[in-house]
Amino acid sequence: MVAFENVAFVFVAGLLTALATGLGAIPFFLVEEFSDRWNVVLWGLASGIMVAASLFGLVREGLAYGSAVLLIPGVLAGVALVEGADRVLDDVDHSPKQFEQADYKKLLLILGILTVHSFPEGVAVGVSFAELGLAGVSPDETLLVAGTAVPLLAVFMTVAISIHNVPEGTAIAIPLRSLGVSEWRMVWWAVFSSLPQPLGAVAAYYFVTLAKQFLPFGFGFAAGAMVYLVATEFVPEALEYGANLPGGGKRELLTGAVTGSLAMVPLAFV
Repeated sequence: MVAFENVAFVFVAGLLTALATGLGAIPFFLVEEFSDRWNVVLWGLASGIMVAASLFGLVREGLAYGSAVLLIPGVLAGVALVEGADRVLDDVDHSPKQFEQADYKKLLLILGILTVHSFPEGVAVGVSFAELGLAGVSPDETLLVAGTAVPLLAVFMTVAISIHNVPEGTAIAIPLRSLGVSEWRMVWWAVFSSLPQPLGAVAAYYFVTLAKQFLPFGFGFAAGAMVYLVATEFVPEALEYGANLPGGGKRELLTGAVTGSLAMVPLAFV
């Protein structure tokens, strides 16, 4: 039986990542526009953190609980989920550079797309908490948070998703600003788009806890979804923001990605 307090803890972690999306609208309280260069760096930082966390954390943990026999199908399933969502929404143009011309119907479609995309990120958070409350976990692999021994992988993944959500919140705030929506409403809509994350986190955590033999599949699923999201969503999004920067923003993207990857290096040694 899964302990209620553990489920609640995972839900709160997922909720924190959702709330981080609202931070993307905060700059509009102070300035009219958010620098494209800063957006590119943030997307790069999130990309580097999430790829490194997937490889150093999720994949490594998956192999520790079993062979690649379950891990690889999990990776493919994660890729299929993201690709499937993309295909369903393929006809909807949601380029952030065209948001300023969007009407409210278009904005609802945009919010729907971002909401669908946020679910796999919640799954990654939930899977990373798989060892929460398990006996035999080394103290060196946990961090004490509010009196609870939290797996370091879960801490890294929660931080990674939260960082990624900041520029995603900015992407939502841009068209809302052009339509005269108030700052606090921009924060609300940004957070709203990520509300599936705590739900996805709880569902994934509950599943891998009840079916521990499927942990490699769960870790692989989260890793596949994350890496595929970075390749097909984060990097193109960053380059679109950087289109008017010198070098197309590639330098800023690379700087952010390398910085994010280096920040995750300690995860390979815990």
